[in-house]
Amino acid sequence: MLPGAFNALSARLIEREGFEAMYVSGAVLANSVGGVADIGLMTLTEARAHAQHIARVTSLPIIMDADTGYGGPENAARTVRELESAGVSGIHLEDQEFPKRCGHLEGKTLVSEHEFCEKISAAAKAKTSRDFLLIARTDARGVTGYDEAVRRAHAYLRAGADAIFPEALETKEEFARFARDVPTILLANMTEFGKTPLLTVDEFGEMGYGLVIFPVSLQRIAAKAVQDALRILKADRSQRRLIDRMQTRQELYDLLGYQAAPPAGKKT
Repeated sequence: MLPGAFNALSARLIEREGFEAMYVSGAVLANSVGGVADIGLMTLTEARAHAQHIARVTSLPIIMDADTGYGGPENAARTVRELESAGVSGIHLEDQEFPKRCGHLEGKTLVSEHEFCEKISAAAKAKTSRDFLLIARTDARGVTGYDEAVRRAHAYLRAGADAIFPEALETKEEFARFARDVPTILLANMTEFGKTPLLTVDEFGEMGYGLVIFPVSLQRIAAKAVQDALRILKADRSQRRLIDRMQTRQELYDLLGYQAAPPAGKKT
């Protein structure tokens, strides 16, 4: 169960609340860091910096969205090296053409199977740790159909992927069928407002999925809370009605492990 961290502070909260791993979404990188849509506008340099800020404050494994690998096979290999060295435990690459689109939107296009297999192969060879998880995401279900998604998944495993991420499956039955058709490490995307019904982690586990990501959930909740707070602040010209919605100063300091500096002139 991997909640999506949208910055380093949220990563601390995920660990504090007892989760065992976390996810870093490419959409959240674009939205929260860049303030732009998830259409391939962010760079590998920006992704690495974002990942490094998060990795430095948590001991949890991090799976990161690496979009299309920021280019061809050599770019994908460099992406692995850069994100692995930043402290990420695994990434997924997707088989969309650049510029990519959100996996739950219409109008996606795919690169050829051969082209993506070359990218996966190069990425697999670039790993320095056997434990680094290379996940191949296929968007074929929403473009060419379920059978193509299964066929591509097997090709990607042969090319060197450690796991498969079937994006935008549309029913619980499809998820169960895919787990039978592709018996490997599987990642399920439990995003909101998309093509996939909201299923529980336990339901996914029973079907054979080992990883369930909640990529944008925390960003959505935070953004809605900020929007509501701004409207109250503007209307009231005071934050008094918002106090009980806030994390307190002490709660923040406890989360950060902050120790106040001693008063001037006193020795510690």
